[in-house]
Amino acid sequence: MNIEYARICIVLIAWGGLLQAQRVSVDAALRTSDKSYVEAMGEATVSAKPDQAIIDIGVVTQGATAVSAAAQNSKDTDAVLADLRKILAGSQQLKTTSYSVRPNYQYPKPGAQPTVASYIATNVVEVTLNDLTQVGKVIDATLQSGANNIQKLQFGLKNAQAARFQALREAAAQAKNSVEAIAAGLGVHVLRVLSAEETQAEDFGMAKKAPAPLAIAAPTTQVEAGTIEVNAMVTLKVEVAP
Repeated sequence: MNIEYARICIVLIAWGGLLQAQRVSVDAALRTSDKSYVEAMGEATVSAKPDQAIIDIGVVTQGATAVSAAAQNSKDTDAVLADLRKILAGSQQLKTTSYSVRPNYQYPKPGAQPTVASYIATNVVEVTLNDLTQVGKVIDATLQSGANNIQKLQFGLKNAQAARFQALREAAAQAKNSVEAIAAGLGVHVLRVLSAEETQAEDFGMAKKAPAPLAIAAPTTQVEAGTIEVNAMVTLKVEVAP
C-alpha cells in the first residue's frame, strides 16, 4: 500500500547537558515538552463485496383534490407492498421513509397569483435486501405494481466494522513502517509509542459505496453491485533518542 502522506516533526532536546534545546516548530515544542519524537500517518483501503442493498421505491399520484391524490396513492402503494411481500423473505425489511401531499401550483403569467392545478401525493418505501439476486426482481415487480419513482439504489455491508478494523490494522502498520524508516534515516532509535489515533477527514472514513450501474432490459432489470471501499487513516507518534 503506497503511503500518501507522511509528516515529520522533530524536536531536539539537550542530551546529557551538552546540547541546547532546538525547536523545529512552536507547535512541536508545545505538544512534546521534553520529548523528541517522530510522527507519521498511514492510510489503507480495503475493498469488499457488498452483501446488502437498499432501494427507495416511490409511488407518486396526482388528483384534483388532496383527498383524491392521497386515496389513489394509498391504493397504488398497497398494491406495491402486496407484491413486495410476496417476493421478500422474512429477513428483508420494509419501512416508509417519507410521505407527503402537496399542491401543484400553476403560474399563468409573470406577476400573477399562482393557482392550484392539482395535488401530488408521494409515498416512499425503503426496501432492505440481504439477497442481492433479488434487486432486479424487486425493481421490476414494483414498477409493474404501480411504483413510478425509484429514488435510490445503494449497496452496502451488513457488517462494515470488520472491513473497517482490517483497514485500521493496515493503516497502523503503514504508520509504524514510516516512523521506523524516518528514525533510521535520521540515525535515531524508536523508544516507545507516545500516541496513536484514527484520523478522520471528509474524504476518508466509513464505506464509500461504489455506484451501481442500472440498465433496464427485458425481462429483468440488470444491476451490478461493484465493490465497497472502506478507508482508514492512523497517525502514529513515537519517542526517539540518539
